[in-house]
Formats: sequence, structure tokens, C-alpha cells
Amino acid sequence: MEIYDKNTAEKALAELENWSFNNDGIEKKFQFKNFSQALAFIVRVGLLAESKNHHPELFNVYNKVNIRLSTHDANGVTDKDFDLAKAIEKLF
Repeated sequence: MEIYDKNTAEKALAELENWSFNNDGIEKKFQFKNFSQALAFIVRVGLLAESKNHHPELFNVYNKVNIRLSTHDANGVTDKDFDLAKAIEKLF
């Protein structure tokens, strides 16, 4: 399983809008009209993640959702993270 660093992740990040590499993970901030929309998005992301058996870190404050992906058993970013990020993008 390839583990990406900031330099090797650049190509995969170029395919994702507003995702960034930070501290051995990839992250994105999402903003919604209100808390209900943010919460609904979190639920959809949770169901998607569960189906892929790959679970993100999710942070929510009112209408903002921050998502961080890292493959914990690999101690870094792998293809699993980029695949889940692409799938999350389709939900937004």
C-alpha cells in the first residue's frame, strides 16, 4: 500500500477541489446553508464511509463540516483516502 507524502499527493489532490494535504491526512472544509443541511451531509458521508469500511474524521459546527481522511493502519494517506474523497465530492 503506497503512502503519500505532500509531494506525491499533489497529482491526486489536483483532481479534488479544495482538498489539501495536512499532517499526514487530506482535508476539506464544507459549508452549508444551515445546521440541518450540514447534518444531513454528515449522515450521507457516514453511510458512504461505512459501505467502504473507511471512516473519516468529521467535525461539525453549525453549518460547517470539516472532513479529514487518513488511513490509520498505514499511518498516512493512501489510495483509500483519495477514493473516499472522490466519492464524498459526489455527495456535495
